[in-house]
Amino acid sequence: MTKKIFSRLLLVAFVFGYSANAEAQFWKKKKKEEPKKVAPKPKSKDGIEPYSKVVTKEHTTDEGLFKVHQKADTYLFEIPDSLLKREMLMVTRIAKTASGIGFGGGKTNTQVLRWEKKNKQILLRIVSHDVVADTILPVHEAVVNSNLEPILFSFPIKAFSKDSTATVIDATELFSSDVKPLGFPDFYRKAYQATRMDKDRSYIDRVSSYPENIEIRHVKTYFANKPPSNSALGSITLEMSNSMVLLPKVPMKRRYFDERVGWFARGQTDYGLVDQRSKTVRYLDRWRLEVKDEDVEKFNRGELVEPKKQIVYYVDRATPKEWVPFIKQGINDWQVAFEAAGFKNAIIAKDPPSKEEDPDWSPEDVRYSVVRYLASPIPNANGPHVSDPRSGEILESDINWYHNVMTLLHNWFFIQTAAINEDARGNNFKTEVMGRLIQFVSSHEVGHTLGLPHNMGSSVAYPVDSLRSSKFTDKYGTAPSIMDYARFNYIAQPEDKGVALMPNIGVYDKYSIAWGYRPILNKTAKEEKATLDAWIMKHAGDPMYRFGRQQRGVIDPSSQTEDLGDNAMKASMYGIKNLKRILPNLEKWTSEKGQNYDELSTMYDQLLGQFNRYMGHVAGNIGGIYEYYKTSDQEGNVYTHVAKDHQKEAVKFLNEQLFETPTWMLDKSIFGKTEFTGAIERIRSMQTRILNSALSVDRMGRMIENETLNGNDAYSVISLFSDLRQGVWSELYNGKSIDTYRRNLQKAHVERLGFLLNDADDARGRGELGSVSANQSDIKSIARGELKRIQRDAKNASNSGNTLRRYHLQDVVDRIDMILDPK
Repeated sequence: MTKKIFSRLLLVAFVFGYSANAEAQFWKKKKKEEPKKVAPKPKSKDGIEPYSKVVTKEHTTDEGLFKVHQKADTYLFEIPDSLLKREMLMVTRIAKTASGIGFGGGKTNTQVLRWEKKNKQILLRIVSHDVVADTILPVHEAVVNSNLEPILFSFPIKAFSKDSTATVIDATELFSSDVKPLGFPDFYRKAYQATRMDKDRSYIDRVSSYPENIEIRHVKTYFANKPPSNSALGSITLEMSNSMVLLPKVPMKRRYFDERVGWFARGQTDYGLVDQRSKTVRYLDRWRLEVKDEDVEKFNRGELVEPKKQIVYYVDRATPKEWVPFIKQGINDWQVAFEAAGFKNAIIAKDPPSKEEDPDWSPEDVRYSVVRYLASPIPNANGPHVSDPRSGEILESDINWYHNVMTLLHNWFFIQTAAINEDARGNNFKTEVMGRLIQFVSSHEVGHTLGLPHNMGSSVAYPVDSLRSSKFTDKYGTAPSIMDYARFNYIAQPEDKGVALMPNIGVYDKYSIAWGYRPILNKTAKEEKATLDAWIMKHAGDPMYRFGRQQRGVIDPSSQTEDLGDNAMKASMYGIKNLKRILPNLEKWTSEKGQNYDELSTMYDQLLGQFNRYMGHVAGNIGGIYEYYKTSDQEGNVYTHVAKDHQKEAVKFLNEQLFETPTWMLDKSIFGKTEFTGAIERIRSMQTRILNSALSVDRMGRMIENETLNGNDAYSVISLFSDLRQGVWSELYNGKSIDTYRRNLQKAHVERLGFLLNDADDARGRGELGSVSANQSDIKSIARGELKRIQRDAKNASNSGNTLRRYHLQDVVDRIDMILDPK
């Protein structure tokens, strides 16, 4: 090494050595004055922050349809770009309710939503499928221009995911604020005068994300002037549930609705049809049952095949073990109906996995349909479902099974069958007996989740006396459809050994499932119609295949709830005979050592309630009109009046069984053990209810129209008034004493006639099939004439009999005076 180079190395070493020392001295002097160096803060871009700043380690993340990030009371949605503009169904329910407001699980709203990116915002739009037109048609543009999708909520974009394939928003306010479509329904707000939400008593309980849905639970408290319970608080608190369900990318093929077959359906106004007007098309709610590609040939040969995807119902883990087999059997009972549709094992019941087997399994996951067991005093069960509004495809269903449905079943089975059935006696049934009743209700509720509504016109298909035959009922059950409200066989008498006591999956159920679910391959929804029509016409006119809708008020007496057989008078007479057998044994069959008489009181009320139903079934025939759905290529009318003789028989039955005091039900021994008063009032209210029903404005309006159109073939209002008068006021003509019950009934009759004359001026009877103005019809004229006639006859009879009879009839005369001349 040369001397020159060596000198340079010494110089470098000297310089570095000096610098290090100087730096040490510098920090020693400046340490307290200079801040530590930190990494520069990431800058936001147009208000959008970096992902790491928005979604932090303090957040917990639930992965599913969206990633949901939670920190304290804040919920962030991370929405994948692939789900922007995809349609989602928001189902809103009252999850937990205040006393007097519906029941937990009741659906209050459904809304199709779409998430959409617009500049620096995410918009949540409400999508309507009510009005449509095919996208290839020119009219589609007009439909779009007339149906701008409203914006439900807008969210500023907080961040983009690290790979820029998702957008993060703060969704908290959507559920913490009072967004009406997602919260307390407007009709409840009006009923209870709910003014505004109290934010201090409202909060989001949780948000859970699953692969195909997101579940939100939020508690809302509203100031209310008329709360249904806890009125001192001046508010209502309830828990709302929102289920946001991803709709299929490709909608299922529709099947168009026909009113001749009962089905839950939805409709659209389609402007793209060839009809020279807008038209509503309706299509069925049903599960997507499809034939596997490899099984098409087998299916075409008529062999049973398994569907691509089964309908599976899980039975809630919370269900008491003794009832699980019966609930499952009620589900599996429908397999026979799907066999009529060409499928085997199409529907099946399963146990859910245990927490150890699958800790993430949840009944809230839309992939699973569950019979949910609820520890609730509500004596009910219901079977709602969630379906795609574009196609009717049922996406999932959760049957709500309330614990106290067993109370309902016990009371029905006891009162309707105990006269002939030892197993129905007592306060608690054997496990296998209650289990069989649970199976029956399970089947009924599953039917709803498959798309079937109540078929109240089913049970009238069977002749009354056929229901006393063990051979007939063993083959056909007690009704052609389990979807009727045909409870248990109250017609069977003690000598009818081996007779069936309840319905099963019946002839109509198999037919309706086949009609709605059997695939018609290689045809469009419109092309299917000819085949569907042919299936209906094959059974046209056969009462076993008839559908009768559920009515708000009975107009069609052949489509009533809780009835059996083709003649209400005959069926009710058998029912009353059995009630007369039960009543003397009621105390013995309900008494338990050391217990009070609550059960006796309850079952006595149930007995009277059953008698009341029979009277209602009979009264429905007066002024009744049968409704049998038909199309224009079928012979006969859709609407026909109940025959004159049949209506007259109904009035005669009421006169004999109800208005002539039913003294058989006045059991002094029961009164002495269950109540200090009430016997007289109970009979009065029962008689008055049916009397007022028989003399309802809309019923008489139909009768007047029937007489006008059909003359002497009709049962007239004059005949109705005359027949009732002769029954209610028979003592005026036979001279007999008038007891307390009859005096009350006669006053009720005068009161009703007075209402028709003076208080029905502006009342219009609004039946489902029309209305009538009481003021401008013959109703007032006939009511006035009847009052005058009763007044005359009461005056003539008021001079005979005991003192109370005379006072009563004199009072009647004076009451009618005041009615005829209120001034």
